[in-house]
Amino acid sequence: MLLRIIMSGQALRDLNVLPPLELDKKPDGSVKGKVCIGSIDENHDKTQSKVPSTMSASLVNDVSSGNNVVEAGNSEVEYIDSENLTDLQDVDACLSTLLARLDSKEWIALCEALNNVRQLSLHHKEKMVEMLGDVIPLIVKSLKNPRSAVCKTAIMTSADIFKIYSDTIINSVDPLLVQLLLKSSQDKRFVCEAAETALIAMTTWVSPTLLLPKLQPCLKNKNPRIRAKASMCFSRSVPRLGIEGIKSYGIDKLIQTAASQLSDQLPESREAARVLALELQSVYEKSRALPAEDSEQVENADSWEVFCQNKLPPLSAQAIIRVTCTPKDAIVAGC
Repeated sequence: MLLRIIMSGQALRDLNVLPPLELDKKPDGSVKGKVCIGSIDENHDKTQSKVPSTMSASLVNDVSSGNNVVEAGNSEVEYIDSENLTDLQDVDACLSTLLARLDSKEWIALCEALNNVRQLSLHHKEKMVEMLGDVIPLIVKSLKNPRSAVCKTAIMTSADIFKIYSDTIINSVDPLLVQLLLKSSQDKRFVCEAAETALIAMTTWVSPTLLLPKLQPCLKNKNPRIRAKASMCFSRSVPRLGIEGIKSYGIDKLIQTAASQLSDQLPESREAARVLALELQSVYEKSRALPAEDSEQVENADSWEVFCQNKLPPLSAQAIIRVTCTPKDAIVAGC
């Protein structure tokens, strides 16, 4: 992966006697970056970021000592898409040092190691499977890294892991899920967007029957933004169950979840709950139309409004009916 780090004008004046640092491709084929000394631009919107002159000395020390780390100042990183990740030349050499490099304190080496995880997962899935138990906690550690470049690379790595390993990583998904929900709701915009993409990958590639129980506790998180993101994931996952899957999981359980989120603080939570309620109503109506010998035939004889009133407290039932029924239906139901 090519990393272009352009340093601010003040840092440039301090470092103008130093040659550029270039980090070429390693013999094992791992992705290495190039450090260019120039002007700095950190954030995704390409707004200029200035480095205080008091930090210049530390920058000189870091660069002149051979450490490929810019301790002060910000950076703009060019990230590589999954489809453009090439295979490694020496897989075994990369694997032998992977865990140590994933725990590196040098952020460029750390980004490189994270991209190696992506390369290995894409091109050598079978060799990475047995290491996932050790790799995922280190990815979670990188998700917590305050440096945006490391954090976003870890998020992209998470998205690839969801896509490639799907249900295989379900027992390790909890710490990844919490961090991705947090990053998608609280961080810089370009980090937030990457986290959203990773969450979509998770809900697309991980089986909903396994994922929904993992999402359920997040719907009660004290942080309303985390609840909102979890609600959106929950709402996206339920339709993937299909009619029979939703019935097996329990329409009554799912409608209770929708009702609880419908009164949540943030509009994103409420909108996700509305979409979920409409999906459940559609499934319920379709199941009522099944042949009489079908299971749950007695319960399916009830209208949607009656079903909601039987399964929910009065105020919750009214709220669900209000967002799923036409005005005429709502009046008939007494809402």
